[in-house]
Amino acid sequence: MKLPRITDTTLRDGDHAVSHSFTPEIVRKIVQSLDEAGVPVIEVSHGAGLNGSTIQQGFSVHSEFELIKTAVEMAKRAKIASLFVPGIGTSTELRKAAELGISVIRIAVHCTEANVTEQYFRLAKELGLEAVGFLMMSHSQPASVLAEQAKLMESYGADCVYVVDSAGALIQSAVRERVSALKEALTIEVGYHAHNNLGLAIGNTIAALEAGADQIDGTLRGLGAGAGNAPTEVLVAVLNKMKLDLGINLSILMDTAEEVVAPLMPSPIVINRDNLSSGYAGVYNSFLLHVRHAAEKFGVTVSEIMEELGKRQAVAGQEDWILDVAVKLAEQKGLKV
Repeated sequence: MKLPRITDTTLRDGDHAVSHSFTPEIVRKIVQSLDEAGVPVIEVSHGAGLNGSTIQQGFSVHSEFELIKTAVEMAKRAKIASLFVPGIGTSTELRKAAELGISVIRIAVHCTEANVTEQYFRLAKELGLEAVGFLMMSHSQPASVLAEQAKLMESYGADCVYVVDSAGALIQSAVRERVSALKEALTIEVGYHAHNNLGLAIGNTIAALEAGADQIDGTLRGLGAGAGNAPTEVLVAVLNKMKLDLGINLSILMDTAEEVVAPLMPSPIVINRDNLSSGYAGVYNSFLLHVRHAAEKFGVTVSEIMEELGKRQAVAGQEDWILDVAVKLAEQKGLKV
């Protein structure tokens, strides 16, 4: 098994879990610690990617460009990455992030929509950035479809393509199948991004490595959307146990997770009923807050809404379905809406 490259995405995926409230001071502390520990890539942006501070995705307390600038200034060795979702971000934000000094852009789309990424991969390469493809909601399509979509991204200039378990819905065998399919189809690197809704974030990440993944993700304390991500500190500890020494200082990671990240968390990230129902139904993790609000408003349960959204195969950008589903469920129960 080869040594993977780890990207810590606490300051991007974790942004969801703290309601987009990261401050420059927090970014300074976390980047400094991750950089000192030897983490090679640190992702910083709004949780929904560049330009994600909107009424639909959630407004940021501080400008993400201020946070990116702080991260670039603090990193002595690590590369700073940002997430970019076509339709949320535009070429303007991508250019601005590059001007501020990011080294890596991670271009994310639903796993059947790679065809909309071409102009952004081309632009990323013009700007001298490492360009990584993110196939979100990868549980929703068979491995063969993911491989074809990944090949499109490779043809556009991607340096790596990720299998992204946005709903935390995959099990180990499904991870191995998908990562293996991409390894067979591509000449570039393959990555894996886990969520923990089924309690499998670490196990699935190891399964991805066994299938040949070159890049993996984690967040300190597992801070992330839904039931969170593979905790970076736990992931490094497990890899050390497996004799895969990445040269990352585990003590620094543990201290930062405990002393900096844990106090930021409004509540511990656990696999509760809502998170489990989201992963089981295969619903995008960032839907959860909106689903909770709709469930309370219309007198139905989160699980009922999640089940129906899963049947509809809802994807990012279809948050308007949440209210539609909640209203229909309430009407079926004879509740006043």
